[in-house]
Amino acid sequence: MIELAGGKGANLGELVSFDIRVPPGFVITSKAYSYFISYNNLELKIKSILEEKDSATASEEIKKLIISSRVPPDLENAILSSYDELAKKVGKEILVAVRSSATAEDIENASFAGQQDTYLNVSRSELIQKVKEVWASLFNERAIEYRKTKGIDSTKVEMAVVVQKMVNSRSAGVMFTLHPATGDSRYIVIESSWGLGEAVVGGKVTPDEIVIEKSTLRIVEKRVSHKILKYVYNPQKKANEEVDLSNSPEADKISISDEEAIELAKLALKIEEHYKRPMDIEWAIDADLKFPDNVFIVQARPETFWSSKKATKEEKEVTSVENRKVLVKGLAASPGIASGIARVILDVKEAGNFKKGDILVTRMTDPDWVPIMKIASAIVTDEGGITSHAAIVSRELGIPAIVGTKEATKVIKDGQEITVDATRGIVYEGRIVEEVEEQKPQVAQGISGISRDTLMSLYPITATKIYMNLGQPDVIDKYVDLPFDGIGLMRIEFIVSEWIKYHPLYLIKIGKPEEFVNKLADGVARVATAIYPRPVVVRFSDFKTNEYRRLIGGEEFEPEERNPMLGWRGVSRYVSPQYEPAFRLEVRAIRKVREEMGLKNVWVMFPFVRTEWELKKALKIMEEEGLQRSKDFKVWIMAEVPSVIVLADVFAKIIDGFSIGSNDLAQLTLGVDRDSEILGRMGYYDERDPAVLRSMKKLIRIAHKYGATVSICGQAPSVYPEVAEFLVRAGIDSISVNPDAVISTRRNVASIEQKIMLEKLRK
Repeated sequence: MIELAGGKGANLGELVSFDIRVPPGFVITSKAYSYFISYNNLELKIKSILEEKDSATASEEIKKLIISSRVPPDLENAILSSYDELAKKVGKEILVAVRSSATAEDIENASFAGQQDTYLNVSRSELIQKVKEVWASLFNERAIEYRKTKGIDSTKVEMAVVVQKMVNSRSAGVMFTLHPATGDSRYIVIESSWGLGEAVVGGKVTPDEIVIEKSTLRIVEKRVSHKILKYVYNPQKKANEEVDLSNSPEADKISISDEEAIELAKLALKIEEHYKRPMDIEWAIDADLKFPDNVFIVQARPETFWSSKKATKEEKEVTSVENRKVLVKGLAASPGIASGIARVILDVKEAGNFKKGDILVTRMTDPDWVPIMKIASAIVTDEGGITSHAAIVSRELGIPAIVGTKEATKVIKDGQEITVDATRGIVYEGRIVEEVEEQKPQVAQGISGISRDTLMSLYPITATKIYMNLGQPDVIDKYVDLPFDGIGLMRIEFIVSEWIKYHPLYLIKIGKPEEFVNKLADGVARVATAIYPRPVVVRFSDFKTNEYRRLIGGEEFEPEERNPMLGWRGVSRYVSPQYEPAFRLEVRAIRKVREEMGLKNVWVMFPFVRTEWELKKALKIMEEEGLQRSKDFKVWIMAEVPSVIVLADVFAKIIDGFSIGSNDLAQLTLGVDRDSEILGRMGYYDERDPAVLRSMKKLIRIAHKYGATVSICGQAPSVYPEVAEFLVRAGIDSISVNPDAVISTRRNVASIEQKIMLEKLRK
């Protein structure tokens, strides 16, 4: 329910569902945010500001706009009633934490930690104002910049808000279910400090560190740091305050007991087992409760660095290290080696002269530093641990980083040449690695410096083509060197919803149809250029009516259907008098890519084809716009409606290829709603069902009889190896899978083909 509760809210709800100890609370959903925006007519104003102003100015103006607007009275009453219900459960008026929960945060591919605001110790009288401030923080400058780097449209991100009872934190911190510096999954690493967790997450202190072996729950390493401060809530001031610990016994006393650390590790294992992947977890220990009821999980999100990148050995050679002077040592937070000019900067406002390739040396880094971090060749900080926000972001950006050196800003001189060895956690004087010329983008598995031809030769050759599915043009550079033979399914829905944002008929109405054509063409061209001359099969839009309604201006043109999955979608839309003008825009975009940009490797595919007559009508519209089947322009259709299988001989005469949509084909062949939890549990929805497999085999046989090719872009072959074997034996021409399954599918198909050849030889 990320779209409704945001990443944080959805994750907390999921934690509660499998008995993880979480502070009680409620979620103000993203729909409440949208209602607030709509009630105050802010959407177009925000869009205009984002388009016309730089990030800093836009942030300031949009935040003022949101904070000065009124929360609808019925929504305000609902929020306060929920607070009263929570207070009643606890038995007294309570203070709460008001936390951002953006609908794109804390998801697998992007960690948004710290991009939006959190307010602690909020009373009932302050609650509505703080909710507005959290909504406004969706447009913090650093949040706008961060989303730009991830290709996320700021106007499409909604904001849910989590309201939770405050934990009276004696100690707090973060933990990873792998070692964040090395990626070693045998360990849990816990970082802890006194007071509220913001000191650790924000990199304000060098925390205590406990490393626990997963298999035995044994503490294998313990490090007590000198903690210079803590944050606590001052009830008199009704505010959080920073307490200096420099002369306090707490400064050098470990902030977490062994039994508390092991209890946290148990919870971490339970969380990792549930999510089936490494996790980044925030926790707190309540001073008012007894063990183990005092140990709370505050937040859990997927770990994003090691999960998307394999650790690789550093290829740059370090020479004569033994003869070099060690300047400082710290924690290796993000591996790698870099040499360059050190820039000692204590305030982000002083970073104006920072140049690309310089090494950032500062007390600590927080989200405000992201624009500088993006151009730095390495980062060195005095404070912070390996799970601080700065460490997380440096790993995500692929920047070598050493944190917690204590004295880097004092020892390293501004303008000094240094080498940062973030594999060992050492900063050396001088340049001890050669300058490396900028390389091509790395492949998804983290291999660099290897040509594509060499890389491809490492993988088996298959007679069955291995294609890749793709939705976001922005990520093609990440996957361009994977061993795939082309894009078997390029969905354009992401380009429409995130780049164009407007309903095409609305753009026609306001006289801006070329905006749709140009942006769609740009997105397709980005992918086609990157993989040229490999083919890109672009599927025309397959939004359902409920999805089209969410585009700007969409409600005016879209009906409300009871069952959009079986409604006005695919080719039925293109040939309808209402939508035909919009379909022509899609065709013009493809023509522009092929003819104006010269990218002849772009083909097209029609989704959700039902009848011969509608397909012929759609092909005629395409021809009227100047696109016609030819030797270098192939036209495919999706085979997901059973009528396509039944009339395969008819369709094969008018198109070049089929692509099996196994998800819809199974749903429609078996008469099963694939989203039905009851039928799913009972085993009714199964792409391996004999009726589905027989349909696929029949399609391959008939298509080949008439000279048409057959591919599959559904997930069945990557999920079920036996389906892949069935299809290869049936003679399928290509298999298109998601990027993460390209290598495994190629190897699986190669082994199947070898097995078939051996069987024939033995006969």
